[in-house]
Amino acid sequence: MSNMMHVILYAIVPIIVVMLAGYISGKRGAFTGEDAKKFNKVVLVYALPAALFVSIVQASREMLAKDIKLTLISLVGIMLCFMIVYWIFKYCFKKNTGADAAVSALISGSPTIGFLGFAVLEPIFGTNPSVALVVAIVGIVVNAVGIPVGLSLMNASLAKQNPGGKKQSAWKPVLHALAQPVAWAPILAVIWVLVGIPWPDWASPSFDLIKGANASLAVFSAGITLSAIKIQINWQAVLGSILKMVMMPAVVLILGMLFKMDPLNLKMLVVAAALPPAFSGIIIADEYDTYVATGTSSLTLSVILFVGFCPLWIWLTDMCLAHF
Repeated sequence: MSNMMHVILYAIVPIIVVMLAGYISGKRGAFTGEDAKKFNKVVLVYALPAALFVSIVQASREMLAKDIKLTLISLVGIMLCFMIVYWIFKYCFKKNTGADAAVSALISGSPTIGFLGFAVLEPIFGTNPSVALVVAIVGIVVNAVGIPVGLSLMNASLAKQNPGGKKQSAWKPVLHALAQPVAWAPILAVIWVLVGIPWPDWASPSFDLIKGANASLAVFSAGITLSAIKIQINWQAVLGSILKMVMMPAVVLILGMLFKMDPLNLKMLVVAAALPPAFSGIIIADEYDTYVATGTSSLTLSVILFVGFCPLWIWLTDMCLAHF
C-alpha cells in the first residue's frame, strides 16, 4: 500500500500538477498551441536526446547484454499492439480509411515515452542507467520503427485515394526518423558503451542542465496542447484508450513472464507500455489533417485513465512476479 502511495504522490501527482498548470496557462492565453509545438521541439531535439545519451553512456557492456531480452520483447510487444490497433480500426469501422487506421495506430499503439518516460519512471524506480535504457529502447521502437511503419501505411492509403499523386519512397519515413536526435542519440550512446570508451565524469554536468528540462517542459507542454484542442468523446476514442491502457501493458507483461525477463526491467517496461498515447501521433494527424478530433479525444481520455492504470499495472506486475 505504501508503495502505491509513493507511486501516486511522487510520479502521478506531480505530472497532474504540472500538466494542469500548462492547461490553465493555455486556457488563459499565456501560451498557445503554437508555443506548445516549440516547447515540444526543445524536448525532442535537445532535452530528451541529452537525457538519453548521458544516462546510457554511464551503463556497461554487461548491462546492455542483459537488456537484449528487454529490447526484443519491447519491439515485438509494442509493434504487435501497433498492428492490432491498425487492423481493428481499419477493418472494424467501415467509415475509416487506411490513413485513419494508421493515425489510430500511431496514437493508441504507441506510448508517449519521449514526453513522460523519465517523468514517470524515475520517481518510481530511481535515477539510474536501467531507467534510461528502458526509455531509450522503447523510444527507439516508437520513433525509429513505429513512426516509419505508420507513415508508410498512411502514405500507401493516401496514394490509393489519390492515384495521380506523387509516390513517396517507403524508406523516406525510416531515414527521416533515424535522422532525428531522439533516435540517433541513444544509438550513438549504445555504440559508445559497446566500443568501451570510458565516459568522463566532468562531461556529465554539461548534459545534465538541459536534461533537467526534459520531463517538466514536456508535461507542461502537454497541458497546453490539451487546452488548445476540442474534445469529442465517441466509441472509437473510448476503444483507442482501452487498447492503449489495457492491451499494450498486458501484452508486454505476458511476453515478459513467458520469456522470464528480469523482474525490474519487466516492471519498468509494463509501466512504459501503460503510458498515455504518443503525442507525435497527434502532430502527424494534424499535419495530414486525418483523424484529428477522435485521435486527440482518445489521447486526452488516456491521460485521465493513466492516473488509475499506472498503480494498477504496477500492482498486477508485482502479483504476477510473486506467484509465477
